[in-house]
Amino acid sequence: MDRRNFLKMTGIGAAATVAGRSTLITPTAAQANPPEPLPVKKLLDRSEVPVEYTWDLSRLFPNDEAWETTFAAWKEQFPGYAAFQGKLAESPAMLAECIRFDLDIDRTATRLGYYAMLKTAEDQSNSVYQRMMGRLMQASSEAGQAASYIRPEILAIPAEILDEYINAPELAPYKLLLEQIVRFKPHTLGATEERLLAMQSEMAGSASKIFRQMQDADMKFGTVVNEKGETVELTHSSYMSFQTSPDRNVRKTAFHQYYDGYEALEHTLAATLNATVQKDVFHAKARNYPSALEAALFPDNVDLSVYDNLIDTIHSHLPTVYQYFDVRRRKMGLKDIHFYDCYVPILAEQRTIHTWDQAVDVILAALEPLGSEYCGVMEKGLRGRWCDRYENRGKQSGAFSAGSFDGDPYILMNYKQDVLDDVFTLAHEGGHSMHSYYSAATQPYAYYKYVIFVAEVASTFNETLLSNYLLERAETKQERAFLLNREIDAIRNTIVRQTMFAEFEKLIHASVETNEPLTLDRIKELYHGLLKLYFGPDFSIDDHLILESMRIPHFYRAFYVYKYATGMSAAMALADRVTSGGPAELNDYLGFLKGGCSKDPLDLLRDAGVDMAKPAAVEKAMARLAKNIKELDSLV
Repeated sequence: MDRRNFLKMTGIGAAATVAGRSTLITPTAAQANPPEPLPVKKLLDRSEVPVEYTWDLSRLFPNDEAWETTFAAWKEQFPGYAAFQGKLAESPAMLAECIRFDLDIDRTATRLGYYAMLKTAEDQSNSVYQRMMGRLMQASSEAGQAASYIRPEILAIPAEILDEYINAPELAPYKLLLEQIVRFKPHTLGATEERLLAMQSEMAGSASKIFRQMQDADMKFGTVVNEKGETVELTHSSYMSFQTSPDRNVRKTAFHQYYDGYEALEHTLAATLNATVQKDVFHAKARNYPSALEAALFPDNVDLSVYDNLIDTIHSHLPTVYQYFDVRRRKMGLKDIHFYDCYVPILAEQRTIHTWDQAVDVILAALEPLGSEYCGVMEKGLRGRWCDRYENRGKQSGAFSAGSFDGDPYILMNYKQDVLDDVFTLAHEGGHSMHSYYSAATQPYAYYKYVIFVAEVASTFNETLLSNYLLERAETKQERAFLLNREIDAIRNTIVRQTMFAEFEKLIHASVETNEPLTLDRIKELYHGLLKLYFGPDFSIDDHLILESMRIPHFYRAFYVYKYATGMSAAMALADRVTSGGPAELNDYLGFLKGGCSKDPLDLLRDAGVDMAKPAAVEKAMARLAKNIKELDSLV
């Protein structure tokens, strides 16, 4: 069996710093023109964060010592794999016992992995948890080596006998697992080769790990004076807060200062990106896939046409995106439009404040169509300690949900109360966590872990309901325009922009596969071409923006981002279906949440009411984008 990937990161650009807990001193009326600059807003160290604002990992392990005890006992089980080697063809009962043993090993590994990963995310500079994570990865590689004979040995069973085994009562709980193994037969190697690939699993993740350490622990960006005259530390999280500033000079300064940090490391970043692409191409070739992209699509049983149709459909609607940039430029009174003009609301005076509890209140009200059980569980988690709420020094940037079988469906946030997108991000991650909650409560361990292709549906479904809720209750034209602006940007960022990222991933892998060296200049050339295509002829592209090609974390775990675009398109279609339907439509959707990986992802979505093998859902989302742009233009 394959060792499962216990880390599932999501989110579409959450940005935050810890709200209301800094050392900032606000001047009194008598200090309207203070002689000295305001004090710098400093991040809290992890030890300074109040415990009620952090997640409670005790359902995984009560402390590090308990983790160490379980880790040691887990490693001692690895020799048990040898008892099954050479015997899997003896009987269905023997094969079933081996699968149970492997799943038990994997379940413990998942619990160990979530704890180590979440502790590492709390403070990327904490070497204790870096070491814990490293030891776990090394041990997981050892387990993978010990188990590497299982797939080849199963596939060596004569087809007619294996077919009988798959339908035997003893193997009924594992029928889908076995059918998936058989589907992988053309891409499964011999026992020796599988062992060699398992041995290098930790090394294969080096490029992504190096990038994460460099970006989250080592890179520093200095400080920026915001529109209030406050000197604020520029971080990955506060960068987005600066990009929503009504002061264009603040946005421009933060943009260029942020990318100065990447420019200083551009050769290292290019080498790191090249390394991760080379790894993807190597594995695809080793396993006899036509390309790295097709290797990435195969586990979900997603046809290449789904990926290509997404890109083609978005290309056909790019004039709508160009129209929006022109509307934004005109309404903001700009002569030209730059990337740092794309995130601030057009109606800047509509900036909103939501404390954490206020954000939860709004989210729960918006999700009422999902029923009292759904909302009750979600409220308990968000107000309780599923969530690690605010930014601290060294904490992993962005946001994610990490839903394990044995723990809570944890949420990492870097929540900032003056960024409305953070309310949407919390709804988004809450959707992931409720998906995990229902899957773990309904499916056995073997089938609880839904795949990434469907993961983004549950999250953006919640965002769609939240957007609908706020738009329906807008009291003024300005408020409605503000919310339309936000939804337009959400569609542009999640469907259009992620499709651009997906096309870039396809191009850089194809470059390596055709023996075109992926140098710094080649990376910039490819990305610049896409920027011109997706932003249009009248958009001012700064040279710094091309460096974005090497700073997106998902580029170091390729062919993930297209699922944001397909996920949001499916979510918007399903949200319309649920809110305009009745109990049957709601039950279809809740059934999808409970499905885990008990079916192929496209089949799970078809059961819920949307067919992503066809372009209809993406077309519908882009039609909504065009409608919103037209209304926005008429309102402001």
